[in-house]
Amino acid sequence: MSETLARLEATILTRKAEADTGSSHTARLLAKGPEKCAEKFGEEAVEAIIEAVKGDREKLTTEAADVVYHLLVMLASRDVALADVLDVLARREGQSGLAEKASRSSNS
Repeated sequence: MSETLARLEATILTRKAEADTGSSHTARLLAKGPEKCAEKFGEEAVEAIIEAVKGDREKLTTEAADVVYHLLVMLASRDVALADVLDVLARREGQSGLAEKASRSSNS
């Protein structure tokens, strides 16, 4: 599973480095800046929420894939590596969600 995400992240980073935005949707989106990438991620998240509420499993699956893709694009736009996100998740593994949230609240 993570190999697919790693390949997708690598492709996104390759597109980010490309000067020609005419041949790649990803390059074009990244060229518009982090704010546009975040906006697009938000739009896709809302579409996934709508499908989850409707209960359409197939459409939700498709929208979820769009959410993951746009999350990776948004992260790349701010130079945040997927590995860093996965490290945070690994540190949280086995920890109560309530305890983890409380620890973040006390650090703020």
